[in-house]
Amino acid sequence: MPLPSPSSQLSDGAAVAATIPSSELHRVFREAEERERVTGRPITKLHVGEPYFTPPPEVAQALAAAAAQGRTTYTDVEGLVELRERLVEKLAGENGVDTDVSRVFVTPGSCQGLAALMQAVAEPGAEILLPELHWPIHLQQALLAGLRPVFYPLGADYRPDPESVLASATPRTRVLLINSPSNPTGAVLDTATLSALLDMARREGWQIISDEAYEQFVFDGEHVSTASLERDVPVGERIVHTVQTFSKSLAMTGYRLGYLATADERTARAVRIVQEANLIAMATPVQYAGLEALRLGHVVRENRAMVLANRDAALPAVRDAGLMPELPAGGWYAVLDVAPTGLTAEEFSTRLLEARNVAVVPGGGFALMPHLDAKGRVVSAKPAPWSRHLIRIAMCGEPEMLRHGVRELLDFARACGGAD
Repeated sequence: MPLPSPSSQLSDGAAVAATIPSSELHRVFREAEERERVTGRPITKLHVGEPYFTPPPEVAQALAAAAAQGRTTYTDVEGLVELRERLVEKLAGENGVDTDVSRVFVTPGSCQGLAALMQAVAEPGAEILLPELHWPIHLQQALLAGLRPVFYPLGADYRPDPESVLASATPRTRVLLINSPSNPTGAVLDTATLSALLDMARREGWQIISDEAYEQFVFDGEHVSTASLERDVPVGERIVHTVQTFSKSLAMTGYRLGYLATADERTARAVRIVQEANLIAMATPVQYAGLEALRLGHVVRENRAMVLANRDAALPAVRDAGLMPELPAGGWYAVLDVAPTGLTAEEFSTRLLEARNVAVVPGGGFALMPHLDAKGRVVSAKPAPWSRHLIRIAMCGEPEMLRHGVRELLDFARACGGAD
């Protein structure tokens, strides 16, 4: 199914939000659910990043206790002080990030935290640099904040070359978004690359938003928080804003709990206004659940080990079949190139669902290149041509389901003449 173009609905009075395309992820999710309902046959769900492990019982108990004991009143817009104090300790101890309670905000998942940061740093007419293969929500958030997206290229290993990032910028560039480990590619950026990007951003006068949702899921190399590279810089001169979440490390996807640390007090004041307008306050019992979650580092390590075991059990066969060059270094996802089958990603995903009841996501949804009018409305949004054979699969699901889905995918690819 082709991605929708908003241009047919554009008029002089159209709101920006009305012109932004819906995420391809949501479309595939709805199609898989509908097929399962109509056929009565289970769908092997390689399209959705929902882990097979569940939140620890201690987290639910902490939430229930807070609700039962009446700890349900408003908190500060920044979040529960005790939780933010613990987050400051976590950021220092695990990430090497030097921050203060005044610059830490509890958010409804990292998604809302990213949106709040973009609104806080946006300037009229400013541009944001996004990776050319990106999480679709990043693009939506940028457009809603009034930022104009510009895309920087990635190499064959899905990692950016700093000089290519600089070449993509314009005099209107104000923000650089970094996502490591990456969704959808699983690429992990090393210290040298992050340092080069940070030095460039400082020299050019940019802010950096570092999306580190998958920080706990690095399998090759190590996770480096970009903000840790400027801990010796005076707070007023720092430029890296960090966003993290409880959703991945402890499978708390439905709890909607994340957090952000701004680089400086000026941005913190702006985020505070954004949160006042959008939230009033985070759900209080959920914040108490977060306090308990921060005590469960051993569970985080176990969850990482489970996703790594999934990767190493299921994905080498995909690599060996010539559909991906290397195993993802981190995260929950892998990007496959189905060009050897002779099918586009749309054709491959549609036929795979129909023939094998396996759902995957076409890569075009991660490579939309929108064209905007002078008011920031999307006139058209088409996938980059180089993405037409890419698909994304999730590797965080139940192990046997993942292995079954990968076997079906490879058998289908071979039937098309496209897997070794």
